[in-house]
Amino acid sequence: MKNQTPPVQSILVPALCTVVIVAVPALLIWLGLIDAYLAQIITVAGINAILAISVNLITGFCGQLSLGQAGFMAIGAYTCIVFALDLHVPLPAAVILAALAAACAAFFIGFPSLKLTGDYLAIVTLGFGEIIRVILNNLRSLTGGANGRQFTTILAVSPALAFLVVTLTLAAVVTLFQNFNRSTYGRAILAVREDEIAANSSGIGIFRYKMAAFVCAGFIAGIGGALYAMIIGFVKPDIASFTKSIDYLIFVVLGGMGSLTGSVIAAYILTATQEALRFLKDYRLLFYPLILIFVMLFRPQGLLGMKEFSFLGFAARLKKITRRLKPV
Repeated sequence: MKNQTPPVQSILVPALCTVVIVAVPALLIWLGLIDAYLAQIITVAGINAILAISVNLITGFCGQLSLGQAGFMAIGAYTCIVFALDLHVPLPAAVILAALAAACAAFFIGFPSLKLTGDYLAIVTLGFGEIIRVILNNLRSLTGGANGRQFTTILAVSPALAFLVVTLTLAAVVTLFQNFNRSTYGRAILAVREDEIAANSSGIGIFRYKMAAFVCAGFIAGIGGALYAMIIGFVKPDIASFTKSIDYLIFVVLGGMGSLTGSVIAAYILTATQEALRFLKDYRLLFYPLILIFVMLFRPQGLLGMKEFSFLGFAARLKKITRRLKPV
């Protein structure tokens, strides 16, 4: 019988790695060794990773194709602005209310649309995103219309704090997602993805668990939208566009549908690559389609497939390598 990892070690190692990953770049940004431009790229990549997790929960873990996650992001962004600026709600409370508003929108949209499957569900969610964009364009009193709204917060002027908040939020979302995935609800959602007929015959409520995944994904997208509004400092209805939803779907496809860490890694890689190719102007938009083509041809399962990166597994492999390198 194999020795299991002690509970203290299984918590301590990931916690220490997370602290190092968060604290070291934040310190470098605060000291000025990483400039504000590079810091914002890393921070926006963290927001994109949160949105990629939202898409992966629906597409990779539940097996439903959704093309409207940018709409939930827009709801979260504008709700945060309205509560913080117009109603003078503290920022942390505004973020939570924004996430709840996006989750409520996901519930009302998912109730009729999740009875559909495949391409039909994708078309409905795509239409939802466009409806949100049109509504935001016309609600000029709240959203500023096509001109958008300014939203100046301390996160918009402090790169180190913005990075710290986004990365800690990302770590919290990843932790909660992992725990949810290992729970009874998570296992039922995975069963629905693998075979709906078999899951239904086993007593799993298909619609119920699809709704749970859809609402949770909307909640996560709302958090991402609120953080985007606070850090960028300016929001337009175009963030609910179809192209935004496709960008987040590309992160999931490249990283691996069903791989949480794959989505996060792909979000950081593609965000950095887009900025590196900015000198190509509009031609850089051809980069994502080319990536999709090559991924579909040579690695259709994505970078990690359904595998997950583990700090404990990495430490164990490193320990084995060092043992082999020791002289006898």
